[in-house]
Amino acid sequence: MSQLESPPMPIPFFDGHNDFLLRLMKSPAPREETWLGTSAGHMDLRRMKQAGFAGGLFAIFVPPVPDGSPPPDFKTLMAEPPYALPLPPEMDHATAQPTALEMAGLLHWMARAAPDDFALCRSAHEIDAAMESDRIAGVMHMEGAEAIGPDLDALYLFHDMGLRSLGPVWSRPTIFGHGVPMAFPGTPDTGPGLTDRGRDLIRLCNELNILIDLSHMNEAGFDDVARQSKAPLVATHSNAHALCASPRNLTDRQLHAIRDTGGMVGFNYATFYINADGRADAGTPWEMMLRHIDHLIETLGEDHVGLGSDFDGCVLPDLIGDVTGVQGLLGAMSADGYDDALIAKLARDNWQACLARTIG
Repeated sequence: MSQLESPPMPIPFFDGHNDFLLRLMKSPAPREETWLGTSAGHMDLRRMKQAGFAGGLFAIFVPPVPDGSPPPDFKTLMAEPPYALPLPPEMDHATAQPTALEMAGLLHWMARAAPDDFALCRSAHEIDAAMESDRIAGVMHMEGAEAIGPDLDALYLFHDMGLRSLGPVWSRPTIFGHGVPMAFPGTPDTGPGLTDRGRDLIRLCNELNILIDLSHMNEAGFDDVARQSKAPLVATHSNAHALCASPRNLTDRQLHAIRDTGGMVGFNYATFYINADGRADAGTPWEMMLRHIDHLIETLGEDHVGLGSDFDGCVLPDLIGDVTGVQGLLGAMSADGYDDALIAKLARDNWQACLARTIG
């Protein structure tokens, strides 16, 4: 590149899932340092702006409560399949709510700390407006509905705070349904479907225009949502079970159900959901990532696939590394023959259209 040439502008992209709020809450560093710019973790405001991160769903996730025993070393266990980790125990809303409220407060603080660069968005219109004004569009998501009690009153409160996307379960049971285990190999057919309270939750999410995320839900629960929900089916961060037999990945039958409702799947960068042998291998090549994206496009159609990184919540391929590596993934798509129009759909357009159909 000559001295007169400018570096290419990054392609703006929207991300279906990240766990930055959990890292922000747990970081021993000052929150300003963690949010505004640091080399730790997978993302921060400085790197997001540099990378072309135009918006995303920011997850409120309440981790399992320590019971005094050493926590499992997920990286080591997932590096050498087969593995089958026990599901964490169910957590009640009284335990989960303080942590969920703290993380919701942090998302609001992020907007106050950088008002010219980040906006908390409650509608598709606000997302589009933020992106057009070069501000990152942050959408509040909840991964596992433990913080919503059986009377569902808290759902109204979190909705008022900006909640627009909700996964009824993480990989543990809730009063609403059942999540899939962290295991390999396996299928999502792992237990019963929605409970009565779960069906009430789905109805209320439809009424409030809250996107229902199916990424961690077992197959019976997925089918119950498909039968009941009036909204497009969405899995914010999942891959193809046909290529990697993890219970977290979606079968072709599930992908067809999502396609038939005009829904959406965000491609997950976690290596243990990409590699055919289920290994958490940071050496995962572009070829393996593109095989999943190709399969999702072939099964869903090119208007229903996007990105769902799982930043700050997974083992990434070294080729991506952190948020700044997404342009490398988009470049690999281009080198593999994806044209500019398709890359724009996968990068952001499909998510914007999906959110217009779900959160309004």
